[in-house]
Amino acid sequence: MTTAFRAVLAFTLLAGFYLLVGLVVAAAVFFDVLLIVDFHANALKLAVVLTLAAGALVRALVMVSRRKDGEQPGVPVGREHEPVLWQLVEDLARRVRTAPPDEIRLVAEVNAAVSEDTRWLGLRATRRRMFIGLPLLQQLTVDEMRAVLGHELGHYSGAHTRLGAPVYRGRVSLIATVQGLGGHPFIQKLFTWYAKLYLRISQAVSRRQELEADRLAVAIGGRQAMAGALTKLHTTVLGWDMYVNAYLSLAGAGGGRPTAVFGGFQRMMSDPERQAQIAELRAEPEEISPYDSHPGLAERLAAIESLPEPEHVPDPRPALALLMDANVAAQAVENSMWTPEALAALRPVGWEELVAQGMYAGRNAEALHDLAVAGQRVMGSPQPYLDAAFEAIARGRQAELEARLLELGWNPSETLLAGVLGQALEAVLIQLGQARWTLSWSGPARLLYDDGEEVALSEYAAQVAANPEAVAGLRRWLGDHGMRHDYVPVEQPAPQPPAVEPPVQEPATQQPPALTPQS
Repeated sequence: MTTAFRAVLAFTLLAGFYLLVGLVVAAAVFFDVLLIVDFHANALKLAVVLTLAAGALVRALVMVSRRKDGEQPGVPVGREHEPVLWQLVEDLARRVRTAPPDEIRLVAEVNAAVSEDTRWLGLRATRRRMFIGLPLLQQLTVDEMRAVLGHELGHYSGAHTRLGAPVYRGRVSLIATVQGLGGHPFIQKLFTWYAKLYLRISQAVSRRQELEADRLAVAIGGRQAMAGALTKLHTTVLGWDMYVNAYLSLAGAGGGRPTAVFGGFQRMMSDPERQAQIAELRAEPEEISPYDSHPGLAERLAAIESLPEPEHVPDPRPALALLMDANVAAQAVENSMWTPEALAALRPVGWEELVAQGMYAGRNAEALHDLAVAGQRVMGSPQPYLDAAFEAIARGRQAELEARLLELGWNPSETLLAGVLGQALEAVLIQLGQARWTLSWSGPARLLYDDGEEVALSEYAAQVAANPEAVAGLRRWLGDHGMRHDYVPVEQPAPQPPAVEPPVQEPATQQPPALTPQS
């Protein structure tokens, strides 16, 4: 499929979309004029529907046309900052017979990509950008990165990026149009059908372009380098998602942000247990869709294997060797991840402290505060004493406690009171210096006593919540740990979504004393 044919296909589909919009608008105008000239009650409903639908279409297109491209992500690096990286990119550009990018940006994504600002529907290029993900530089070798960059430059060589802008604009316009027609099911169905046709064809073109770019990458770096890069890319995407959800999500919860975002990612990816978990995820079958912009990994690897192996000099060094100072580059990209407000408000802390603070803020602070407030409301105490909640349980008023917790925003659950109580008891141990959330690169953070034994209070909290007679033992146990009966939580919880059910933890190795109900 030639570039000229792709251009004709993309522009024809775009023209067809705008023609379809024009037909709806023209039909609306026709019936509106017909009603003015010769009113017919039967035509009134159709005219109203078409007029409203035409208005929704025009409004959607106007909103899309007013959208402006946002600020470019990441950190720009000039030739004076990263001469080795620029030299490599320029050499590869000559290999694939295209002009190099005008700008290279390091980004906090598991991705490498190119873009091109264009005019006249992609016929004229104005500025080229290349985006290189720092997590990829951490995981790939120089050989593999050469193949990846050659693949991206191949998109320039094949004029893929020039078609990208109008094709992308068409996708945005179609999606906005379909969403804007929510109150007009028949017209919406028509445009939904057209959008699916457009996406299937345009994405099929995108997949073919990816295979074309893969061939150029193999010609530059060889089959082994490109296949290794694709496999590692897939693995790194899975690892980055895991890292963001399990670790980076803690940023802000305790008023801190990590001092070493990419250092933490490297440590997690180097952990043998995490590697095994990611390998299991990678082994799951791929989900293939006709709306995918890239071919499946298996298809790409099979196509690469069929290509001839070029002569090249291997370079197995880590890809970070392409940077003058990897630590300086990582710090600059990390700073670009945060808004100016976050940089000013969040303290940079080490991962141990971030996990300890973030887990407490996200799991324990709200439970401790809200349980004390619920106890105050049920018992009418002057302050939100935690012991007031215990007294409510001791008097068999658990249902009232749960009702107050629901008023405070907790979601209904059969284990609501037990879950909140367990998290609140964990908070007490943490505030009393008896336990601490501990970082683990192998799995979830663990709440440990000073001697290293794991805190496991879920079962005990369930016993107390269900049995008023167990409150006496709970009070004695907390007193042994140093909690006074008039203890008032002083910390206000950070805004967090309610999380009643405690997260799954590993089997407990230690139980608190006096866990059985007391008579």
